[in-house]
Amino acid sequence: MFELPCYYSLSSPWAYFAGPRLQDIVRRHRVRLVLKPYDFQAVVPKTGGVPLRTRPQPRRSYHELELDRWRKYLGMPLNLKPRHYPQVVTDPDWNKPPGWMVIAAQDAGLDAFRLSHALLRALWAEERDIARPEVRRQVADENGLDGAALVAAERSPPVQALYRQYSEEAEALGVFGAPTFIVEGERFWGQDRLDFVDRALDGLRARQGW
Repeated sequence: MFELPCYYSLSSPWAYFAGPRLQDIVRRHRVRLVLKPYDFQAVVPKTGGVPLRTRPQPRRSYHELELDRWRKYLGMPLNLKPRHYPQVVTDPDWNKPPGWMVIAAQDAGLDAFRLSHALLRALWAEERDIARPEVRRQVADENGLDGAALVAAERSPPVQALYRQYSEEAEALGVFGAPTFIVEGERFWGQDRLDFVDRALDGLRARQGW
């Protein structure tokens, strides 16, 4: 089965917006989605990305305009300034454990996509602090998973090794944003490029006769 890697951060509103359409693409093309949360803070400055908080005010305000446009267009709830998306970062690792939880779920063969979307929705639409382990546990439990076991697995050697691997892959591929999809080595950055991902998979299927 063809694998569709998705490099992203569990604090990305664009990854949240991608959820339903990405799920439809994966279903229609019968590909295996591989979620690859990576160390956004470490990789992006090396690959040319500009983290939101370091952008000039006109670009930050435009980012908010785009979020508003997309939430209306997609009909998805989203708070433009969620309570638990820090405007001033005191803990640079605040958004890493949710990604570790998703990796743990995926490594265990569980429904990592459902968990990932639920965590993103919790942050961006439900005003829940997914940096807190008890909140992540609750979100996992609500989605039919063993939240306590997944929290316990977040810092395990296999999960941390995969997180480092995904971060190294992202840097080597030149990933500078989230979400970024890879089809046959070609990068597609942003949920607004999902139509092109869809077309690329159409072409791949035609060539390979899936």
